Amino acid sequence: MVKVNEGAVPVLEVWRGGLLESTHLGHAVICDAKGIVAAWGNPEAVIFPRSSAKMLQALPLIETGAADARGLSQAHLALSCASHRGAQVHVDLAGRWITDLGLSESDLRCGAHEPGDLTERDRLIRAAEKPCQLHNNCSGKHSGFLTVTQHLTAGPEYIEIDHPLQKAIRAATEEVTEETSAGWGVDGCSAPNFAMSVGALARGMAKFATAREGHGAREDAMYRLSRAMAAHPHLVSGEGQACTELMRAMDGRVAIKGGAEAVYIAIVPEKGLGIALKVLDGGYRASEAAVAALLAKIGVLDPAHPAAVKRMAGVQRNWRGLETGFYRLASGFPG
Repeated sequence: MVKVNEGAVPVLEVWRGGLLESTHLGHAVICDAKGIVAAWGNPEAVIFPRSSAKMLQALPLIETGAADARGLSQAHLALSCASHRGAQVHVDLAGRWITDLGLSESDLRCGAHEPGDLTERDRLIRAAEKPCQLHNNCSGKHSGFLTVTQHLTAGPEYIEIDHPLQKAIRAATEEVTEETSAGWGVDGCSAPNFAMSVGALARGMAKFATAREGHGAREDAMYRLSRAMAAHPHLVSGEGQACTELMRAMDGRVAIKGGAEAVYIAIVPEKGLGIALKVLDGGYRASEAAVAALLAKIGVLDPAHPAAVKRMAGVQRNWRGLETGFYRLASGFPG
């Protein structure tokens, strides 16, 4: 098993006073249906994909027939793959979903945290309310989990590693990535997260990119999930966030998804390409810059678009507004 720090390359540089102050290292891979077409760093480096794997975790939602049995909309499918900000639109959709299942917020197993959306956070403070599990950025994924669990008449502890749902997710993940998982860890939302190489994650995303309707349950599921994400960027993340802004910049042609500790994926149907990357230090400024740069490199993102410029390079300012330095893509990345 190749450790994550083996063979990593510079991705983003931070400069101050004419001196290089920081460098973010990482790995990135682009795959098509046949395999790797470009790579930076080590494709064999093993990572936890974290929330970038949510579309893999959502495959059983469609493949078991649970989504159609419940009449889930494209918006529901997008939310099942989301790491949302806990805005009212996210909370309301997840809440209605759970209610329609005849369940309640207490049936979720993701835990509660303060919403990232400032409007909703401030509303809670003014109302003297505490955040609930619907505010959790993974509440859509967990609503999907409950939908499958109910459809299979399986037990309520759907996050346990030996639960039928998690067994189905692991099987689907290994089949799509064509790699036996190197292990698993517990994610922030308490669900298992299956380790894999960066190359395997990119290979899996290429399969999502080349999936066609009417070619079996697996391809149908991949097609529907990736198109739902691209069609509803505001549900996948939230206003001001990289996933939402970059998907809007590409007019629904590409699905992208970030994960904790600076993992990112992209699904590019028009090119038949899948992208996966990991920044070693978990720095989001580097992972957002890297995914924007790779999307620009393959010709689906205009590098002059404000959403791209905002992330690929920029001036750093202090609290008084004085320019203190800048950050830029490292030489040779993406090359």
